[in-house]
Amino acid sequence: MNVTKLTEEFVNQHPSIKDCLKQDILNFSKVARKIQHENSIENFEAIVIALRRLKQKIQYQEDRLEKKIQYLLKNSRIAVKNKIIAVVTEKNIFQDNLIELEKSVLKKNESIHVVQGSDSITIITTEQFLEPIKNYFKNKIIKVTKDLIEVTLKADETIEETPGYLAFLTSMLAENNINIVETMSTWTETLFVLDEKDITKTMELFKF
Repeated sequence: MNVTKLTEEFVNQHPSIKDCLKQDILNFSKVARKIQHENSIENFEAIVIALRRLKQKIQYQEDRLEKKIQYLLKNSRIAVKNKIIAVVTEKNIFQDNLIELEKSVLKKNESIHVVQGSDSITIITTEQFLEPIKNYFKNKIIKVTKDLIEVTLKADETIEETPGYLAFLTSMLAENNINIVETMSTWTETLFVLDEKDITKTMELFKF
């Protein structure tokens, strides 16, 4: 029986315990007793030692990853657009109308993002196109959300090799009670659609 392996498997299956290890606030004895009971391990001290070693390993990995993410963020460019809307429509809209909408938006040098799900489509663009959207899709519209902002972070190519980048950003926004209406990414760019009232708080958080 490999005590170290069993201990690592247990911790990996319990994210809250892993988080406590990262923050060095874990009650080693209580967790070790639980691991001992669930796996019928006789050597209690071996589990405690395995937990302490795992803590060092996790903290080292997290420290390296966090520094890499912070480097990426410090060297990222940020762009903000206001007066953004998010329109949710049924999936069975006329695709020709969607193409025409995209053409008219791009013709005015504005941005449009279309996210297709299994049951619906979300259209994100500027509020000046709300009336054309209503004309194109009429009773197919499920929901319209106005007074939004679009925040785009552009990092360098190393983002492809940096796990946890998006999780770091979404966690930071959530911890500060900022709701993400929509998020998407294209290669080096990560885009968040947020409530306009959160613009000041968001810009403070994104001052890397």
